[in-house]
Amino acid sequence: MPDAVTVRLIIDDPVPGVRYSLQKDDLPFEPRTAGNGPIAFELPITLHPDGRMTGPFVRREGPQRRFVYIRIGTSAGDHASIWSRRAKIDIHDIPKTLLLPDAVLEVHLPGRGKDGSPASATVRPVAAWQAVERR
Repeated sequence: MPDAVTVRLIIDDPVPGVRYSLQKDDLPFEPRTAGNGPIAFELPITLHPDGRMTGPFVRREGPQRRFVYIRIGTSAGDHASIWSRRAKIDIHDIPKTLLLPDAVLEVHLPGRGKDGSPASATVRPVAAWQAVERR
C-alpha cells in the first residue's frame, strides 16, 4: 500500500492583493489573496514503493520530473488581476531521507521576482526542504 506525506509550500513574501491558489485538475483550488505576510498551501502526495509520486496536485514532465503548480492572478481566478502566471515547484528532488510515511515536509519559496512582480516559472526554494512533524 502506498504511503502519504503532506507538503507545505510557504511563499515568504507574496505580492499583497494578488490571488494565489494550488492547481488541481487544471483549475484553481482554494484560492486566497495575499496580505502582508507569508501564505501557505498544504497538499498530499502519495509515495509508491517504486519511487513514484502521485496525487491530485502532482504533475509530471518526462519520466522523473514531478512538480506542483501555484496559480497566480487570473490563473488563480482573479479575472481583474494584471498578473496571469503559474509557479512550478519541483518535488522530485525532495531528499529521499525526508520521504517517510505521514511526514509533513515544508519548503520556503520566494514570493517575488527580481522586478518585484509575483515569482513564476520554475521557482527554487530559498532554503532546503525540511521535515517539520509527523501525523
